[in-house]
Amino acid sequence: MRDMENPAKIICAQCDDTVLLLDLYGDWTLGHDLPSTAEVHEKLMSTDARKIVFESKSITGWDTGLLTFIKRLQKFTEDNSITIDISGLPKGAQKLLALAAAVPEKKDARTAENSRSFIRIVGEETLELYQSTGRLFAFIGSVSLALMKFMKGKATFRRTDFFLMLETCGGQALPIVSLISFLVGLILAFVGAIQLELFGAQIYVADLVGIAMVRLMAAIMTGIVMAGRTGGAFAAQLGTMQVNQEIDALRTMGISPMEFLVLPRMLALAIMMPLLCLYANIMGIFGGMVVGVFMLDIGLTQYVSETITAVRFWDLGIGLFSGLLFGVIVALSGCMRGMECGRSASAVGEAATSAVVTAIVGIIITTAIITIICNILGI
Repeated sequence: MRDMENPAKIICAQCDDTVLLLDLYGDWTLGHDLPSTAEVHEKLMSTDARKIVFESKSITGWDTGLLTFIKRLQKFTEDNSITIDISGLPKGAQKLLALAAAVPEKKDARTAENSRSFIRIVGEETLELYQSTGRLFAFIGSVSLALMKFMKGKATFRRTDFFLMLETCGGQALPIVSLISFLVGLILAFVGAIQLELFGAQIYVADLVGIAMVRLMAAIMTGIVMAGRTGGAFAAQLGTMQVNQEIDALRTMGISPMEFLVLPRMLALAIMMPLLCLYANIMGIFGGMVVGVFMLDIGLTQYVSETITAVRFWDLGIGLFSGLLFGVIVALSGCMRGMECGRSASAVGEAATSAVVTAIVGIIITTAIITIICNILGI
């Protein structure tokens, strides 16, 4: 409750032609109605006073309310080239004001960011690409050594982790793989039907969907789905372990993180990806069959027979081999970005994003290489 019996007040008395005396009395606390600086402003503007002094013997109590008044007054005096003398204030107030003014704000504290030239940007990006390529080959080398130890039966990891990864990468991914593959087969059939109907060759929709899905599209779409679903999850898991220093703890105990963490994930995804691709082939062909049978009036037996005739063994082999490579790429991308993760929460998100992008780029590049090799070999 405010004490209105002793409010804060100012008496302005000009000592001489250039000095204005401010006699302060009352309780100068935030709990009271503090006087405005407008009265002092008017007095200064109506006189030739160029200096302000204080008399504070009549002050019965003060806190930051007094300091707030003085700071407002100092701002006004600085703008109007008027000197202010605080020696008449209470000793505690003088010390606080001196402390507040001890380290003034530096106007140029925020230095402007130096503009980088185009050549410098290209050079920095090239250097980063060179360094990241070196880290990639070093990581692949470490994983290869761990794989060799696994083949010799000397790798250190828990079998339960491996089977858990098999379930995560396989059975739990079936719903999304089913949906994507079915829709891709449906879309391919629609696109092909629009053109083939012009020539009365609707039956060849079966050839188009069967070859496209078995040879390439099933593996690509499954790889992209697994890159976003599993590759990002691998990076987030290992990145969180990096933040919590669990990977450092494994190294301290003499356990290789490559064998204990990376190897079971890579093996599980490499094993399950060809099986997922095979399943995606079936779902994609089924999606094309729905369009062919129900919209193009192609008989079910005729559609299946045409698909079996069009799809060769080599097409199936190329698709499954691509799926195997895509599985390794997704696993390596996720694990590598997770192992390189920084020590902050934001770094985990960046690692997951980088893992997905790296995996998708790797899948596209690998697809282009496989396509060129198959074209050269004539298969």
